Amino acid sequence: MVFEGSASAISHTGKVRSNNQDSGYSGANLFAVADGMGGHAGGDVASTIAIQHLEQLDQAFSSTDDAQASLQAAATTAAGDLIRAAKEQPELAGLGTTVSAIIMVDDHAVIGHIGDSRIYLYRDDELTQITADHTFVQRLVDSGRITPEEARYHPRRSVLMRVLSDMEHDPELDMFVMPTLPGDRWLLCSDGLSGVVDETHILKAMRMGLAPGRTADNLLKQALDGGAPDNVTIVLVEVGGLHPLSSGTPTIVGAASTPSGVLIPPTRAPRTSWLHPVRQAANDPSHFEPAADYLEELIEEDRRRARRRRIGWVAALVVVILALTGAGILAYNWTQTRYFVGADEDSVVIFQGVQQNIGPISLSTELEDTGILLANLPAYQRATVERTITARSLSDAMAIVDRLRAGEEAVTGETATPSPSPTPTSTPQSAPASTDEEVIG
Repeated sequence: MVFEGSASAISHTGKVRSNNQDSGYSGANLFAVADGMGGHAGGDVASTIAIQHLEQLDQAFSSTDDAQASLQAAATTAAGDLIRAAKEQPELAGLGTTVSAIIMVDDHAVIGHIGDSRIYLYRDDELTQITADHTFVQRLVDSGRITPEEARYHPRRSVLMRVLSDMEHDPELDMFVMPTLPGDRWLLCSDGLSGVVDETHILKAMRMGLAPGRTADNLLKQALDGGAPDNVTIVLVEVGGLHPLSSGTPTIVGAASTPSGVLIPPTRAPRTSWLHPVRQAANDPSHFEPAADYLEELIEEDRRRARRRRIGWVAALVVVILALTGAGILAYNWTQTRYFVGADEDSVVIFQGVQQNIGPISLSTELEDTGILLANLPAYQRATVERTITARSLSDAMAIVDRLRAGEEAVTGETATPSPSPTPTSTPQSAPASTDEEVIG
């Protein structure tokens, strides 16, 4: 039975890469994405070989078991071709590719997956990631070491733990079967999309209800607007939607869409001169499959990075606290060079400091109670004192008190005894000689 639905496939080099190492396939029953790696040529070859083997599965299978077996067999054969290509052309050593594929069998989706390309399901207005990334950071997420948000920006986010490559004769694919429903939308994409456009924005694009082709264009535009540091490949499948049904003519995009994608460049003898050392490919691979003991090394490195990050935060916090403390001390010392005249319950007082408080902390202290009663001041002077009068210096504050004392005298008709100055008094002078003394010549 031929799958009924509509689909679209699109692939773009992105804004940084000089060539497209991704490949995508959208047919009558088969839909797949392969993200190649291994340098300028290796990635092209790897993803193309994978798609060439997978496209033979674009047929009507009698059962999901047959489809699963065929999918695993195709992956194993593709791995053998990758191994053979690396042996024949040593410069391709290390080539590999992710594979995320769906074979539609009646009302079921047979899924095969390896690597960090992804398959999402949009159903009942919700987006669900169906596949799990075979990456180092995903293991950290699964073990609770980091959060999914931290994984998006982790420096080791592109390290693959499982991949279809020239290092494994019998690749281990995640294989499972899921039922499909009319209206389901299956999104297959390379990490060029999922690494730039988060699930919130992917969901918004799905909710618009546009045809698969327009939805794929929308998602690609978002990836390009986000910088598109890697190739972007999108295959979008709608099950029994209102859009025109698939014609059955396959659409191949990316490296596998052109004959050049399968050409293995001829071997060139490496230059041994010290002036011309052997150079790496123009584009360093964004993924590689580590050795068995590399995971522990990365975990230990991640621990060291976390410790350094904590030490850095503590050191920064200490510096900030010291800076704030120093600034606070300087600010407080400055306030103690200021004076003002104000009221303390029923009398006039000279204060040292400023009128403001910081929470429960007062920035002023009582320097002298002048003995001038607020009740004895004219009304306008009393109101002014209650609002406080700022003085430029201590002598200025004493002058203000003298004026207030004059106002008190005018009200009471009494001459008040001036209060002693709060500043240290000068040394007393000797008493003058008596004028009654007789001067002897």
